[in-house]
Amino acid sequence: MPSEKKISSAHDCISFMQAGCELKKVRPNSRIYNRFFTLDTDLQALRWEPSKKDLEKAKLDISDIKEIRLGKNTETFRNNGLADQICEDCAFSILHGENYESLDLVANSADVANIWVSGLRYLVSRSKQPLDSMEDDQNTPRFLWLKTVFEAADVDGNGIMLEDTAVELIKQLNPTLKESKIRLKFKEIQKSKEKLTTRVTEEEFCEAFCELCTRPEVYFLLVQISKNKEYLDADDLMLFLEAEQGVAHITEAMCLDIIRRFELSEEGRQKGFLAIDGFTQYLLSPECDIFDPEQKKVAQDMSQPLSHYYINASHNTYLIEDQFRGPADVNGYVRALKMGCRSVELDVSDGPDNEPILCNRNNMTSPLSFQSVLEVINKFAFVASEYPLILCLGNHCSLPQQKVMAQQMEKVFGDQLYTEAPSPSESYLPSPEKLKRMIIVKGKKLPSDSDALEGDVTDEDEEAEMSRRMSVDDSGEQKQIRLCRELSDLVSICKSIQYRDFELSMKSQNYWEVCSFSETEASRIANEYPEDFVNYNKKFLSRVYPSAMRIDSSNLNPQDFWNCGCQIVAVNFQTPGPMMDLHTGWFLQNGGCGYVLRPAVMRDEVSYFSANTKGVVPGVSPLALHIKIISGQNFPKPKGACAKGDVIDPYVCVEIHGIPADCAEQRTKTVQQNSDNPIFDETFEFQVNLPELAMIRFVVLDDDYIGDEFIGQYTIPFECLQPGYRHVPLRSFVGDIMEHVTLFVHVAITNRSGGGKGQKRSLSVRMGKKVREYTMLRNVGLKTIDDVFKIAVHPLREAIEMRENMQNAIVSVKELCGLPPIASLKQCLLTLSSRLVTGDNSPSVSLVMRDTFPYLEPLGALPEVQKKMLAAYDLMIQESRFLIETADGVQEKIVQCQKAGMGFHEELHSLAAKEGLKGRKLSKAAESFAWNITVLKGQGDLLKSAKHEALENMKQVQLACLSCGLSRAASSGAEAKGKRSLEAIEEKEGGEDNGQP
Repeated sequence: MPSEKKISSAHDCISFMQAGCELKKVRPNSRIYNRFFTLDTDLQALRWEPSKKDLEKAKLDISDIKEIRLGKNTETFRNNGLADQICEDCAFSILHGENYESLDLVANSADVANIWVSGLRYLVSRSKQPLDSMEDDQNTPRFLWLKTVFEAADVDGNGIMLEDTAVELIKQLNPTLKESKIRLKFKEIQKSKEKLTTRVTEEEFCEAFCELCTRPEVYFLLVQISKNKEYLDADDLMLFLEAEQGVAHITEAMCLDIIRRFELSEEGRQKGFLAIDGFTQYLLSPECDIFDPEQKKVAQDMSQPLSHYYINASHNTYLIEDQFRGPADVNGYVRALKMGCRSVELDVSDGPDNEPILCNRNNMTSPLSFQSVLEVINKFAFVASEYPLILCLGNHCSLPQQKVMAQQMEKVFGDQLYTEAPSPSESYLPSPEKLKRMIIVKGKKLPSDSDALEGDVTDEDEEAEMSRRMSVDDSGEQKQIRLCRELSDLVSICKSIQYRDFELSMKSQNYWEVCSFSETEASRIANEYPEDFVNYNKKFLSRVYPSAMRIDSSNLNPQDFWNCGCQIVAVNFQTPGPMMDLHTGWFLQNGGCGYVLRPAVMRDEVSYFSANTKGVVPGVSPLALHIKIISGQNFPKPKGACAKGDVIDPYVCVEIHGIPADCAEQRTKTVQQNSDNPIFDETFEFQVNLPELAMIRFVVLDDDYIGDEFIGQYTIPFECLQPGYRHVPLRSFVGDIMEHVTLFVHVAITNRSGGGKGQKRSLSVRMGKKVREYTMLRNVGLKTIDDVFKIAVHPLREAIEMRENMQNAIVSVKELCGLPPIASLKQCLLTLSSRLVTGDNSPSVSLVMRDTFPYLEPLGALPEVQKKMLAAYDLMIQESRFLIETADGVQEKIVQCQKAGMGFHEELHSLAAKEGLKGRKLSKAAESFAWNITVLKGQGDLLKSAKHEALENMKQVQLACLSCGLSRAASSGAEAKGKRSLEAIEEKEGGEDNGQP
């Protein structure tokens, strides 16, 4: 079985199939039978038993096989009532005969399914070759390379070497292998040959290396994309990068460059092929990292107001332990600033010799001088990010020492201090771009209309809040503190004020004033007034800090407050764990600059969004995220595990964090006693309604733990995911990247309606209706306004139907090709072109460009199966064409309704007053108005992006048809015409981009 011996070549697959195993045979009538399947010794036929048929009929000739599909991708699987109970990764189908009949099978593990699929594909691709010409293991490029490696190290040229030398050689080739494991493998090989010597022959070296260094899951992938060869050439690699990895504008030269950099053999580099070891190295390289390299630099618009960004913020920055006992330490600032933190806290008290100090007032043993902390901040302020740094000042000093504080800040920071008075003519804060390399002080400020050199302000001290909470006779009154003019003048656009209620704030709060909320208060407001909190945060900065009751410095869940639009959610950087993982992961995006632009629905002046939304967000298209956890590499033992050997039983949890509707978690099965390369092979699907606020956290845990189960984790924003086969670099509990410790996964993101399974089509239609209800316009209750919105009902319906019709047509093509919803159109065309052939393997259709659209025309009479495929293809082109040609007109109608609706924004309250709407009814009318504007804007944007997608699809389809040779049967000028049509499609796209508002 695969668990006993690793599969590292096609011959291993064939040997396994000849030995045979039990597979479940699935019938269209929902019945499932257990049968024992074997491959004939002459490799000519597949047989199964028991069977009611005689022995000669209970078989399938290899020469009759047309195609082998992995997954539940045939009509039988789609229509079988028990299909939901069958694991996608264990299912496969063998299509045979002229009518593409299917033999549908289920293995007891994904590993076994992969062996049958790889072995059968290998046999089918080589069925026309005589048996003796098939490659044997000794002549593959890999073995030839290993022989040269052995010979170079075999200085005596005797064909044998010391075991120590062989062990060292394998460790050089694969540094992640443990020495003990290599020695054990040599002992196993020598024992099987009943050898007494420990010297290693060339054959034994090659065998040990292949068994130790072949990752079966990578081997199966290589065979699949190389069309059943044992290596990839530049064409294979190009197709893999385009169709699977989502890499645009890939060229043959780029593929050859990858081969030159990663192939280990000299011969491979010269001839341009990538064998299994080089391919494994490539998949492990930063080029195949799951994190989008575009997001490793500043990629978002940085010219919006400061209140439109989430800001990386630290709480009690001066602590490196818990807030109850921990001493103050300047390294707290160094660590936070190096991690891109843009809001740090300074809790300042009176010190000796008129020198202000920072200290933990629960532990006065090691105070820091205020001056030394300022110098450290000045040194590291802009190391990780050029964008503004906010200093949250906790002032507990006497007036004389406040003056010293002001002098020291001016001296250390100089011109970097932002003290420009806010302009009353503006409505919003300046942008991060405008405030680059500036230091902003957040604190109390004396009234600007007073010339007094000092005055009383309220104290919003967090410790004072805790004292009040602990006090029996809490009167609720805040104490006053004296503030000097010099310190007050350093505060400009972040003046601290106390929150009263949203109604008062929206009327009288200035845009440069900031409210701080304790975690408890912010949670209450988020639950009671979720929409108001979001609207408030469009204009004003909110700071949320952990509850004073968290004396162990544990962390709040920042996502709860990001969902409300709170910008400055302060976390304890010194406390690792899931909450800090979310915080660190979130701020990896946008170049780690500490500022992340919030979703448009949380920024637009008139828009509806509730932090507690349990369903689809109006105007935002939900996506389906498909994640396959394939395998793990080099998992360490949990740090805190005690009295336990090195053996672990790992499993993986995939968590989705975001708005409440998106939060979900799924886990793989446990793999027993395997830390080196556990194979999970499990696929999960999640619906993500607001991708811009979602994060994915991969967590690896030990199922058989004593004391500690945590192995590693990685948290990544949804917007930073790269599609395709990716390695996830796992981080330790304290957040450090662990060398060589990875998860191998496959990621695909599809439109929600793009996931149609045949038997669930009715369900997906029901889901569609639910979504439509959620994107339908609401009645405002004011006839003049409702009449304007009614005009949009028909174009909205048109827009939704156009998008869904195109998506459903694409899904139908994928289903007929036997491909899952996550497949690309390029993969579809490759499959189509391999089916649309005549008896002599020449194309039965040709590419014909009509009005710049890529149609396929039959070159004669087509069999029924091919007619069905061509009809599905034609429908996809027709629906795409209809959308491309109609979208602009429909979008214009939606935009006009949105503009007309927005014309009533200013007079909404006066119109409502005339109609006698007040209190709850008035709030409901304003909410419905904002909802409708959000729906119109969102649906207009979705239609625009659907047109862009359709144009891109047409380009990809045409390129794929040309590369599959479907133009060869047409006239000689087809390629030139094709190029002209491509240019026309690009012009359409350019015109659409330029012509739209």
